[in-house]
Amino acid sequence: MIRGKAPPSAAKARKTVLAVMPTFTRERALRKRGVWPVAGCDEAGRGPLAGPVVAAAVVLDPKRIPQGLDDSKKLTPGRREQLFEQICATAAFAVAFASPARIDRDNILRASLWALARAVHALPEMPKHVLVDGRDKLDTPCDCEAVIGGDALVLSIAAASIIAKVSRDRLMCKLALDHPGYGFESHMGYGVPAHLDALDRLGPTVHHRRSFAPVMAAHEKHGTGATLLRETPFIVEAAAS
Repeated sequence: MIRGKAPPSAAKARKTVLAVMPTFTRERALRKRGVWPVAGCDEAGRGPLAGPVVAAAVVLDPKRIPQGLDDSKKLTPGRREQLFEQICATAAFAVAFASPARIDRDNILRASLWALARAVHALPEMPKHVLVDGRDKLDTPCDCEAVIGGDALVLSIAAASIIAKVSRDRLMCKLALDHPGYGFESHMGYGVPAHLDALDRLGPTVHHRRSFAPVMAAHEKHGTGATLLRETPFIVEAAAS
């Protein structure tokens, strides 16, 4: 049997197996220039029909970086929980929430950027530089650098993605206890078929984003029913570290 070079397609496939992991390169370079602390920022929850956008800002300790940090979307729920606890034990961090009311008023992008900036302001010490996932810079007193795909490239942003995701998932599980029947604990507010069916049957809660089309349709069907009028919002716009 004559063995030759693998077809280009096969060689390309092998390369894609090698996962790209986030690094501390940007933070280390800034620190060498005397720019420190450096915060990584990311959010969770832009797409769901219910619940807040949750933003996180994280300043990692260069000497105590948890092993295995990665984009939260690449991690299992169990691994995210483990890394969440490790980040909380070793890093400075803050979390901020943009409520559904703010999302409806300002739009999802502005509400997300507002929450990200608020998380930065809530850190124990104002960073000298901010690295944020995405295309948009934040309104902060310090320099801010937007990194497209940053949660898969920058360790501090990856850490922030984990803090934001776990914080939001925990909140949605609490909301599920107050609002049985919607399945918040399983889909976290995303527009999966089971959630759309619950919206159609039960109508929206105060935690649903009425500016999103499926919620708007359910609201028009059910009107401002007793559920909407009686509820006291569980979600408050707040930051904690």
